[in-house]
Amino acid sequence: MPDWLNLMAESLPTLLWAGLIFTVPLTLLSFILGLLLGLVTAIVRLFAPAPFVAVARFYVWVIRGTPLLVQLFVIFYGLPSMGILLDAFPAALIGFTLNIGAYTSEIIRAVISSVPRGQWEAAYSIGMSWSQAMRRTVLPQAGRVAVPPLSNTFISLVKDTSLAAAITVPELFQTAQRIVATTYEPLILYIEAALIYLVMSSVLSALQVRLEKRFARYGGFLEARA
Repeated sequence: MPDWLNLMAESLPTLLWAGLIFTVPLTLLSFILGLLLGLVTAIVRLFAPAPFVAVARFYVWVIRGTPLLVQLFVIFYGLPSMGILLDAFPAALIGFTLNIGAYTSEIIRAVISSVPRGQWEAAYSIGMSWSQAMRRTVLPQAGRVAVPPLSNTFISLVKDTSLAAAITVPELFQTAQRIVATTYEPLILYIEAALIYLVMSSVLSALQVRLEKRFARYGGFLEARA
C-alpha cells in the first residue's frame, strides 16, 4: 500500500470520530436553535409592534453584514475582555445559532408572506384565533415552500462548522490540522478532510431531493415550479 494511502487509512477513524463527537452535534444543535430563533425573529418582523421590529431588523442586519468568522472571534476572544468567558464549543454554538437564526428568519419571513391572505381569512372564518391560524394553516403551507432553502442552509452549515477550528473546537477540520502538525502531510490530510465533508454534503443533498419529492405529492413547490 502506498504511504499516502496508508496515512489516509490510519487517520480516517480519528477524523470520523471528531466529526461524530463535535461536527455533527454542533451542526444539529446550531440548526435547531437557529431555526427556532429564526422563526421567532420572522414572526416579530411580520407581526410585532414597531420597536420590536426595529430590534429584529437590527439583529439580522448585523449578522448578515459581518463575516461568520469575525462573529466567532468576537464571541470567543472578544467577550473575555468584558468578563464573559466561554468554552470553545458553547462559543461556537452561540455563534452558529445567531448566524443561522438571522438567515433562516429571512427565509421564514418570505415563505410566511407568500401564503395568500385568503388562507388567513378562511381560518378566521371558521373561528380560529391568530395563533391557531398560524399553527394549523399558515406554517404547514409555508413549511413546504421553505424546505429547499432551509435544506441548503443546513448543508452549508455542515461545511461552515470547519470555521470552529479557528476558536479551538476539536472538530473534523482541526483534528486534521493536528494530524498535519505531526505528519507534515498537509495535502493528503486536507484532501481527506475535504472528501469527508463532500460525502456528508452529498448524502444530505440526496436526502433533500427525497424530501422535496415527498412534499411535492401534497401540492408543494415542484408542481408550482413545473
